[in-house]
Amino acid sequence: TRSALRTRHPSPMYSALHTAALPAARPQRRRSIMALAAGCAVVCGLICFAASQGSLQSSLISMQSQGSMVRPGAQMGTIRKASPGATPMGSSGHVMQDGLTKLPAGSKFHCNWVAGNRALKGHAKADGSKYRIGVIGGGPSGAAAAEIFAKDKELETFIFERKMDNVKPCGGAIPLCMVDEFDLPESVIDRKVRKMKMISPSNRVVDIGQTLKPNEYIGMTRREVLDGFMRNRSVELGAVPINGLVTNIDVPKGDSDPYVVHYQDYGDKTAGGAGTPKTMEFDVLVGADGANSRVAKAIDAGEYNYAIAFQERIAVDEEKMEYYKDLAEMYVGDDVSPDFYAWVFPKYDHVGVGTGTVVNRPDIPKYQKAIRERAKERLEGGKIIKVEAHPIPEHPRPRRVQNRAALVGDAAGYVTKCSGEGIYFAAKSGRMAAEAIVKLMEGGSRLPTEQEIVDTYIADYDKKYQATYVVLDLLQKVFYSSNAAREAFVEMCESEYVQKVTFDSYLYKTVQGGNPLDDVKLLFNTVGSILRAQATTPKDRTFSNPVESLKRL
Repeated sequence: TRSALRTRHPSPMYSALHTAALPAARPQRRRSIMALAAGCAVVCGLICFAASQGSLQSSLISMQSQGSMVRPGAQMGTIRKASPGATPMGSSGHVMQDGLTKLPAGSKFHCNWVAGNRALKGHAKADGSKYRIGVIGGGPSGAAAAEIFAKDKELETFIFERKMDNVKPCGGAIPLCMVDEFDLPESVIDRKVRKMKMISPSNRVVDIGQTLKPNEYIGMTRREVLDGFMRNRSVELGAVPINGLVTNIDVPKGDSDPYVVHYQDYGDKTAGGAGTPKTMEFDVLVGADGANSRVAKAIDAGEYNYAIAFQERIAVDEEKMEYYKDLAEMYVGDDVSPDFYAWVFPKYDHVGVGTGTVVNRPDIPKYQKAIRERAKERLEGGKIIKVEAHPIPEHPRPRRVQNRAALVGDAAGYVTKCSGEGIYFAAKSGRMAAEAIVKLMEGGSRLPTEQEIVDTYIADYDKKYQATYVVLDLLQKVFYSSNAAREAFVEMCESEYVQKVTFDSYLYKTVQGGNPLDDVKLLFNTVGSILRAQATTPKDRTFSNPVESLKRL
């Protein structure tokens, strides 16, 4: 029993793998799947709600490094300063205040900065030291996890990030509930989007957002600002930052043996830009290191299919930025993506213009050219200040926990289909994993077992969000399958009923009930829209990439 496992000493690790499949979702109270389907059309690109839907029975979900480059001669947009009170970090990731002390070369802690006033010795292990937590990755998932671990002063928490001022390619949309739930200041929100235009393959435009209340909005962020704020907050609470790239991980051979993390320490300025090879031992690992996770590879977490998201940051004149002040655009059509969508999202002093695809990744430059063409009226004369691309997981990995290592965020595969939303789910999974592990460690007195982490973190996360992933996977298959379906998809969004259900569900990540009569009307209207579109919409272009499409991460 679980109570029997909770002894005051480390328990034996389970050798069997327990997470090859997700636990079955419990049947939920009936909701309107057509309202959800139509609603997802409203926000696919900008938003995606996390609502359980329909009477879903048991479902199995098969469910960073990033490529980024700046064009020669291009200039970056202005980055605003961190919010008041945030701990400043230089480009090397060094924390410059709050009693942090630089250790002598060769220190046993293998990092440049540790807390000068923090006791790094405890009572949990036989040698008198505290259990050490290694969080690999400093994005929203890693920062959220490190924050929880750092609050437990009986644990030593370290957070690794390759590039502390990293500019990650990302649409950057977050739901309103995340602002409150993660106590985010307004300074991390570039734009408050209250309006959206959806543009169909035939360039039919539907305006969205009339159901939003005056205080409701979708937050648009830049990841370098959001990630930096969340990471700095974890450091202020006690997490020790390491500006390093993890290159390899030796997994434990015994039940209580440590993980040995090999990394290049870029905070060591004596080594120049190449970094200094170092190692560090940890008792528990959290893999928050993105789609190309080193932690996932080390624990043999299995592969997943992925999309490539491609985005250009384009600086436009003040008049055009005024147009995009609180407006985002979403485009669908096989010219911009055969299975996804394209977008124009407003940022602080520029717009993000991009697209993505799973099934035809080699043609992503062609799709990007097409979205620039379709949005050219308001992009004309703009200057591309950055070009960026990033893999997006399409489903959770087959295994998300092994021994005392757990995956969160993109490393675990927590990005929703249909919309590609991942920021909220990354932060939420990081927090849920850390809360479960901290509780299992009982004040730093014991190590958690694999089965305990599965029974808490994995079970709780799947219970809360499994149905969301299943439904959005279905919606992507139905509405992104052809131009006729995409035309119907956009037409449905004219319904205020669809808009209200969708925005309420997305903004607050709660299930919103549907009106049965409106559901029936929506069903018949949708069928009619699809039939009309099939009769009048040209067929999709054909493509073939049988070899590359089999590639997995």
